[in-house]
Amino acid sequence: MAEAMPTGTRGVPVARYAGLRLGLRSGPLLWLLRQVPTPRRNPFALAYLLVLAGTTALTRFGDPQLVHQLQTMSSTDGHHLVSTPLRSLLMSGLWVVGPVWMPYFWAMALTVAPLERRVGPLRAAGVFAAGHVVGTLVSQGLVAVAVAMGKVGPSILDELDIGISYGVLACLGALAGLLSRRGRVLALTAAVLLVLHQVTDDADLVTAIGHPTALLAGIALWRPLRRRPPGPRGPFGPLRALRSVLAVRPRARVEPQPAPARV
Repeated sequence: MAEAMPTGTRGVPVARYAGLRLGLRSGPLLWLLRQVPTPRRNPFALAYLLVLAGTTALTRFGDPQLVHQLQTMSSTDGHHLVSTPLRSLLMSGLWVVGPVWMPYFWAMALTVAPLERRVGPLRAAGVFAAGHVVGTLVSQGLVAVAVAMGKVGPSILDELDIGISYGVLACLGALAGLLSRRGRVLALTAAVLLVLHQVTDDADLVTAIGHPTALLAGIALWRPLRRRPPGPRGPFGPLRALRSVLAVRPRARVEPQPAPARV
């Protein structure tokens, strides 16, 4: 015998498992799924994550000697910043610390991706680069001064310095300025807790300086990011603007005017 369909409070039939489907379409799970970068909404964040996935796979499955050589070449330690600054600044952001990629996926999804959806891929990439460069230069510069004053040993100038944490913290700081007052407080509280956790649990002097510096760099960009950029908006706004400039527009056809009649 067929089982009767459940009914609601007013006697209206309700589809089986409707509550479960409703729970999957709303609430925290839906919000979390919406943060996943997509090619249309987050071209920069998604492309960056693919690059990080490649270097993480190389770290885990590649030749350890080759990986060590590539990471050493990419390091933004004091000596490499003096000898090969551009290469170090560019390549150091292509690696994650350790062989696990998923935590960095969610770090990008919750900071870089929402910032990109609000300001576009070019400006989001600019914020990430600004945090990475400013955090690196300030931290290594202060460490070099500490070495010159004899506060720390010179071996710190050769310690491996790679990762994306400066760019992520800068994007989190910049994103806070685009949220509501409540969201801004939550974002900045989370950022401060992350920085304090690193400072208290890790004795790394470089990141202890670089992390708050990168966060402040993102906060300093609130005003320019709040300005509405000219031209088409959205992830592919710059491409649409370029296409509209390069498009060949047909000339307006001028119809011949009839000659005036003689009187």
